Amino acid sequence: MDHRTRRRRAAYRRVVWGGGEVLVTVGVVVLLLVVHQLWWTNRQAREGAERKVQALEREWGSGGKGGAGAADVSGSGSEGNGGSGSGVAGGGGASSGGGSGGSGGSGRDQGVPRSSQAYAVLSIPRLGLRVPVAEGVSKRGVLNKGYVGHYPHTQQAGQAGNFALAGHRNTHGEPFRYINRLRRGDEIDVETAAVRYVYVVDKTLPQTSASDGGVVREVPRSTVRPAYGYRAPGYYITLTTCTPEYTSRYRLVVWGTLTSMRPR
Repeated sequence: MDHRTRRRRAAYRRVVWGGGEVLVTVGVVVLLLVVHQLWWTNRQAREGAERKVQALEREWGSGGKGGAGAADVSGSGSEGNGGSGSGVAGGGGASSGGGSGGSGGSGRDQGVPRSSQAYAVLSIPRLGLRVPVAEGVSKRGVLNKGYVGHYPHTQQAGQAGNFALAGHRNTHGEPFRYINRLRRGDEIDVETAAVRYVYVVDKTLPQTSASDGGVVREVPRSTVRPAYGYRAPGYYITLTTCTPEYTSRYRLVVWGTLTSMRPR
């Protein structure tokens, strides 16, 4: 073997070795990004959300607690001849549209929250979920903190109309990852400084367009799949998240109706 052939082979080995190092480096970087997105963001967001829940509870415990009397509002306009079915749309991103804010009804124990302000706690016993509710559905200011976001221009908890919420299904705390497991009759609680509102799951919409604004209107009804939703005014809650998992192509929606409210 002459000297020239040996040099060519040595150069070839250096190229192959260098290419291998580059591929290993890229693989490590991708792996770190995946770990950061799927594990670290969840850990950070969950810990931050838990601290915020605790801070709200301390604040409420040391402050005044408004005076709303207990009431049973079951059957308050929750009837509608929309389709049954199981599924929900809405999501880590926001669906467009919404009802007019603050229409009549009870539940006026808080003023209008500032944008990104955490002001309530959402609890879903079936899922073991307890997270803050903040005003707005921006990713940076609300959703990426592991909070659930309240759609602006929809009603607040306890008010007549639609109290509409969005949350991530994957990453950043993923509070709504398992809302597809909710069934008719499951309880959804919303606590504010003065009042605890109890909603009960009524309907679900498995999949709809990300732009289906009808699901968060004052009388929620899908504009894409009109068989899903309500026809009559009432006291509603809407949970929205992305579907399928690890995508944001469609929205999953869960609806409930208010059954009772009582002082904290």
